[in-house]
Amino acid sequence: MTTLPRIAKSKAKPLISEEEDDELPSFLKSSSESEEEEEEWEPKSKVASKRRLPKKPESKPKKAAAPRSTVVRKRTRKTAVKEEPNVSLPIAADEDSKDGLKLLHPKEETDPKPKTRTKKPKMPQGAKINVIQGKMDNLDSDEIPSTSAPLMENEVKQEKYEEDFTFDEPPLKRIKLTTLPQGKPVKHPGSTKHQEELEMNWDIVQVLSERTNIEPWVCANIICLFHDENTIPFIARYRKELVNNLEADALREVQQTLEELRTVAKKTHVTIQKIKKEGKLSGSLLTALLNCKTLDELDHVSAPYKTGSKGTKAQRAKQLGLEPAAISLIENPVELSLFSYIKPNVKGLTTIQEVEAGVQHILADMFAKDKDTLDFIRVLCQQRYICIQSALAKVSSKNVNEKDVNKFQLYQNFSCNIKNIQHHQILAINRGENLKILTVKVNVPDGVKNEFCRWCVNERWRPKRYAKPELMKILHNSVEDSYKRLIYPLLCREFRSKLTSDAEKESIMMFGRNLRQLLLMSPVRGRTMMGVDPGYKHGCKLAIISPTSQILHTDVVYLHSGQGFREGEKIRRLLLHYNCSTVVIGNGTACRETEAYFADLIMKKYFAPLDVVYCIVSEAGASIYSVSPEASKEMPDLDPNLRSAVSIARRVQDPLAELVKIEPKHIGVGMYQHDVSQTLLKATLDSVVEECVSFVGVDINICSEILLRHIAGLNANRAKNIIEWREKNGPFISREQLKEVKGLGPKSFQQCAGFIRFNQEYIRTFCSNQQTKLAAEGHALMAKADVQVISEKQGKKKRNPAANTVVWPNPLDQTCIHPESYDVAKRFLTFIGGNPNDIGKPDMQQKVNAVIQKEGIEGAAKTLNTTVHTLQIIIDGLTQPEGFDFRTDFEKPDFKRSIVCLEDLSIGTVLTGKVENATLFGVFVDIGVGKSGLIPIRNITETKLSKAKKRRSLGLGPGERVEVKVLNIDIPRSRITLDLLRVL
Repeated sequence: MTTLPRIAKSKAKPLISEEEDDELPSFLKSSSESEEEEEEWEPKSKVASKRRLPKKPESKPKKAAAPRSTVVRKRTRKTAVKEEPNVSLPIAADEDSKDGLKLLHPKEETDPKPKTRTKKPKMPQGAKINVIQGKMDNLDSDEIPSTSAPLMENEVKQEKYEEDFTFDEPPLKRIKLTTLPQGKPVKHPGSTKHQEELEMNWDIVQVLSERTNIEPWVCANIICLFHDENTIPFIARYRKELVNNLEADALREVQQTLEELRTVAKKTHVTIQKIKKEGKLSGSLLTALLNCKTLDELDHVSAPYKTGSKGTKAQRAKQLGLEPAAISLIENPVELSLFSYIKPNVKGLTTIQEVEAGVQHILADMFAKDKDTLDFIRVLCQQRYICIQSALAKVSSKNVNEKDVNKFQLYQNFSCNIKNIQHHQILAINRGENLKILTVKVNVPDGVKNEFCRWCVNERWRPKRYAKPELMKILHNSVEDSYKRLIYPLLCREFRSKLTSDAEKESIMMFGRNLRQLLLMSPVRGRTMMGVDPGYKHGCKLAIISPTSQILHTDVVYLHSGQGFREGEKIRRLLLHYNCSTVVIGNGTACRETEAYFADLIMKKYFAPLDVVYCIVSEAGASIYSVSPEASKEMPDLDPNLRSAVSIARRVQDPLAELVKIEPKHIGVGMYQHDVSQTLLKATLDSVVEECVSFVGVDINICSEILLRHIAGLNANRAKNIIEWREKNGPFISREQLKEVKGLGPKSFQQCAGFIRFNQEYIRTFCSNQQTKLAAEGHALMAKADVQVISEKQGKKKRNPAANTVVWPNPLDQTCIHPESYDVAKRFLTFIGGNPNDIGKPDMQQKVNAVIQKEGIEGAAKTLNTTVHTLQIIIDGLTQPEGFDFRTDFEKPDFKRSIVCLEDLSIGTVLTGKVENATLFGVFVDIGVGKSGLIPIRNITETKLSKAKKRRSLGLGPGERVEVKVLNIDIPRSRITLDLLRVL
């Protein structure tokens, strides 16, 4: 980066809308330990539902101030100019926006004689703006310069800069954007003040940056993008310059952290209002509440003021009027006389001992609520050895199953530093505690307590004047009481909560990575397949499906009941009749026996002349899907047992299209999925499915409603409306026709348009036939012209002249190029001398490569006045062949002809296997012996992985092929330990 523009500190208007209190994430919930007895900490699994961001209502146009500079007017659907979505880097205020927040274009220069000018709206009061000041050089042509979203005609900018923005740093330097293309990472010179509607004493952008380790300017842009209802797939693909190339996983992490911070802010202000209504809100309490960054801190501070409780010891002492005595002990102990507070007729004040105890409780509560005191003890704990310990609980064998107890054998006498404990160990300990098999505690060494008490008495809470020995004794007792009864339980809850939260998040992220790997397995096109759902007593269910996933035949065979030879003849006839040479076997009950049966027939060449191969596929979720409403609607006349065989075969033919029909948590990848927050898990997995479906893209004229509803920007109702429009009006010809679908507005169109595909050959054929049909009907329409004129004079509705017009396809619609970048794509085609009809052909690839080699992608982007990211998407869209599917680079099913038994293995044997599941402690690999082997996480080192895997943080996912060596075989327990040699 060469030169950076100066950026003003921003105080943007709020993003959070006031909603009813949602259910909170489990790892943020805890009960405050403000009573005399210590409460047991128990991890919970409930979490808040994913908060929906508020939609922006349409606002009426307001009067604008005198024109100092040109700004974008609010777009309406009936404008004569083609409107495009807005794209930009900085945050700025916009009068038409609900909360005054918008992502703006950098200043640009256009035609020197614009026909119209727009006025600058009034700036919302108190809203300072973050912007990048700059301007773009004009292109040689007369076209409007374009970024990733081309400007409208009324988005014309003045060439001369005006005083639009507030800057804190002199002198003001004006920089042309040619030296700083849009999207270049721009680090803010200072922390950007980005405040939400519910203001806190901390900056949400700064805290978000610290927790996610992402630059503040990126966090600020992400907040605005989410506030503007942009989806993660859309941001990850079409707004790369705004998020510094962050991947979808990182965006999800930011989104979840942002929701947590907003939940804290919302709960804090609800708590403030409740305490204020009761008349107990003081300035120090307000500051303490607004300083809270987690729900644990908020719960600890607000616990004494909760209604409906009998009150804490400190509260009861304050009600007796002992608070002045406690304050006097610190501020002016010389004049303090505790005997003056004795009241024989008042319970709690009858003796000097009761008065001292009351003062002690108030002081202990003051210490435990003091921010500096808590910060000191937290820093102290970071420097010492804090461990978490678990032991077998003292329970009777009647209450707990002995088999369950054995599962937690590793944790029956377990101790580990909280800095080194693994995520899966935390989840296992929590599960054992919930089952009342384990007892868990956090061990803080006595040295921490001693040093803390010494610091409190000698420094932080040292009396300002001389105190008598009896008063110093009360102070000492107060510090010890505060630590033992309040601070230590708080620390334990914080440690457990943080460990559980991190473990849950990592488990959910691992689940998401596995799910993505599974969904993006390469489809096996062009094959007729036989799906086999194996079974014993009820037989093996068969389903033969065509290359286009149509059901050709279903049947049941009994391979394991003494009828193997006769049933083999039936299978042979079916395979020969449908020319099917691929068998897909589910990995459920009787899988191993069924695999051996087919392997034996294949080795004997029983199916000749067919060269039959088979593969094993996970059937997780197939039974649940077979009785679901979706399956009943798709296969109404088919027995549910046979539907599972159809699903098994389709999982190999097109994994994504089939697996999206099943709820993600039933697919069978992941770890401890029932112990983590179910709402957070569902939100993450649904987001991963949306990401996969969107990035692969769908052909809108042939895809199912279930697949369509997972496209970014669409939902079940919009998908249903699209299918109804298609059935009523025929196939979609272009992306623009999506705007005619009921319920699909400009925002939804913007989010989904780039992920919709069209089969151009089919569309061209349809349009030619339609044109011929219209020409034949032309004479009949002419003959009815007089009748139409008469009916119009009688006040009837005019006939829509566009009703019979032919919509011709746009070649760019078959690409991943977003409609907002079509103008840039057309200019690029002109620049390279290409023809839109040659998209995806070798000739187009040669022309693009020649220009890029000569100009460089940055030079070409500068010439076209766009960003490198946008140009790269355009290049990919123009050069990728028609029907391109990036899943071809992913793993394919492992087809086999023979079988290997567990007894055939020996230590040192090198095998090729396929990853079945990845967990936090290791990776399970199917090596074809009927039992998966485990590669411990310690054996997955960076040197054994490819460069692509290194970038994914040593991640191995389902479907990937690996070469492994057998390290240990435990036949009685069917355990196989493997070492990873390399990733194939």
